[in-house]
Amino acid sequence: MIKKIFIDNFRCFSNFELHLDELTLLIGSNGSGKSSVLDVIYATRRLLSGSAKLTDPDIFPYETLTRWQNRKIQIFEFEVLIENTLFNYRLEVEHEEKNRKARVKSETLSAQGYPLFEFKRGDVQLFRDNSSKGPKFSAEWSESALARVPSRDDNIQLTRFLEYMRNVFVCGLYPMGFLAESKTEDSILYRDGSNFSSWYRHVVQERQELVPEFNNSIKDLINGFVSIRLERIGLETRVFILIFEHEGQRYELNLSEISDGQRALLALYALINLTLGQGNTIFFDEPDNYISLKEIQPWLTTLSDACGSLVPQAVICSHHPEIIDYLSVDNAILLKIEESGLITPKRVELINVDGGLKFSEIVARGWEL
Repeated sequence: MIKKIFIDNFRCFSNFELHLDELTLLIGSNGSGKSSVLDVIYATRRLLSGSAKLTDPDIFPYETLTRWQNRKIQIFEFEVLIENTLFNYRLEVEHEEKNRKARVKSETLSAQGYPLFEFKRGDVQLFRDNSSKGPKFSAEWSESALARVPSRDDNIQLTRFLEYMRNVFVCGLYPMGFLAESKTEDSILYRDGSNFSSWYRHVVQERQELVPEFNNSIKDLINGFVSIRLERIGLETRVFILIFEHEGQRYELNLSEISDGQRALLALYALINLTLGQGNTIFFDEPDNYISLKEIQPWLTTLSDACGSLVPQAVICSHHPEIIDYLSVDNAILLKIEESGLITPKRVELINVDGGLKFSEIVARGWEL
């Protein structure tokens, strides 16, 4: 699980440190940085997967520097606990104002305090799992050099960290954009969920044993739902088909023919049921969008029951009172905008909630502090 995130000189964050639990709720007013935390996670995952460069629009372009500071170096640091081993990953990004270019100033990874990888001044120094020095070589400045390190018998720890970070999910679902047709098998669900069919197709191939339980959970949510199948319509293309039954008659609808709320429910439950036991950390941005009030708590209960065991970690960003009241006492962190413009985190359990009001009501009145 990701235990700590440190962010400096990124948008509204300066020397910002966030500690996460197995299940964490991030709350706060608009502009308090909830989605920006997820942006950092998403950008880092893409860098470590080798699919992005620093200056890509959704990574760390020049415009993400904190406006009221003159420093041109951004720092991102993660503490990640994987199978009782504590990893520390640190990335420093240096920006040039004149041409709006960015490069990696330094990138390091250690495990239990022992170095595994160092990139400085364009050179990489690898370390073996026994802490002895390994190969040294030059690397590109505009991307993660760590992402380019191949798996070897003597860098199992480094590989384990990369595999973990590459399988972090960051989801702000937009069900209207879900595509019914799939031409590939995708191991990661896109942030907006648009490739849900391709991701489901991958899961069906890799973890078929999880599908029956997923189907059973959907039967309790969508009236008349029976099952899902992927219908071949070309050499490589499949269509996501849902089978329904009404008064003894069966009929079929493809993914684009059901409602936005039903598509959202499919994705939200799939992210739990179809990732069980795979060690994924999942970040949800406003998961309550598109689904009804009576559907929120059952999903929260399912997620809460799975967290810490079958699903190692989940982080939710939300304004919704149902989610705030369900999770606030033990799990919520309030992100607050200070007069200086900086964002500070505060544990909800430390906030005075006297008076008998629900915490969501206190938040609605602006009485959190």
